[in-house]
Amino acid sequence: MTQTITVIRGDGIGPEIMDATLQVLDALQVGLSYEFADAGLAALEKHGELLPVATLESIRRNRVALKSPLTTPVGEGFSSINVELRKRFDLYANVRPAQSFPNTRSRFPDGVDLITVRENTEGAYSAEGQQVSADGETATSITKTTRRGSERIVRYAFELARRTGRKKVTVVHKANILKSTSGLFLKTARAVAQEYTDIQCNELIVDNCCMQLVMKPEQFDVIVTTNLFGDIISDLCAGLVGGLGLAPGANIGTDAAIFEAVHGSAPDIAGKGIANPCALLLGAGQMLDHLGLVEQAARLRKAIVATLEAKDSLTPDLGGTGTTTTFAQAIAGRL
Repeated sequence: MTQTITVIRGDGIGPEIMDATLQVLDALQVGLSYEFADAGLAALEKHGELLPVATLESIRRNRVALKSPLTTPVGEGFSSINVELRKRFDLYANVRPAQSFPNTRSRFPDGVDLITVRENTEGAYSAEGQQVSADGETATSITKTTRRGSERIVRYAFELARRTGRKKVTVVHKANILKSTSGLFLKTARAVAQEYTDIQCNELIVDNCCMQLVMKPEQFDVIVTTNLFGDIISDLCAGLVGGLGLAPGANIGTDAAIFEAVHGSAPDIAGKGIANPCALLLGAGQMLDHLGLVEQAARLRKAIVATLEAKDSLTPDLGGTGTTTTFAQAIAGRL
């Protein structure tokens, strides 16, 4: 059976790493067909808008999208195209795995294997009530947390842990100070945890969590937290395993899912053919898992690890002299 996915090639290095990723997916022969759509600067230049209606309709129709990094122009359009996409499709779960890989520039060459599950639609990023006083001296913003939003993200984390054989979920909060918003999140998380007696649940205040992550990351399995904390923690976790070049992300909702590399469009190296495609490839692996192609996703990840171990064709950020294309070819050859 053929599955059609929406493909957004993105800006900067986006087209290069997307072409490399599709090359590997084609070699994997998983029965995917691609419907290409525009967003970001490429869409602005071609269609006069950052997020064309045709792109939204494509995602809505196919329900699955693979997206390269996008550039949001300063001073116009949305505050973030990524945030806008999450709002439009209610992609409430941001899933960010962090795993140790061989031959990467990391202080933790092994022992890190965790997933951050971040609430994706509420909290500080909802951008509600933002205003600056007339004299420019005071700025305010509303941070909204709902029981529904908290319950569904915590439940998603526990279901993910159960489905993938993970044994512990850590609820990260700041309820000692933010007693209303973070307090509601924690109270709701405790209620949900009682339904999953087969999975250990513990709680950490966000500052302690960050300290524990950089000291003993091996103690973590699945982390679930609110929007702003999750944004920070997931990047911290990427730093534990070699940086954003190895950091994929999934944005999951009830009716749609978008998979991506979480790094930026890196315009300074665009067109040089040296961009590392691993983050987007790993995002494609998450997409395959989502589509039920678990065995093929495992093959893809195994081929990436084997290529990193062999050290051939690695891009400069990984200490090699290869190109985006030769790196992808090496991975495809090991499937």
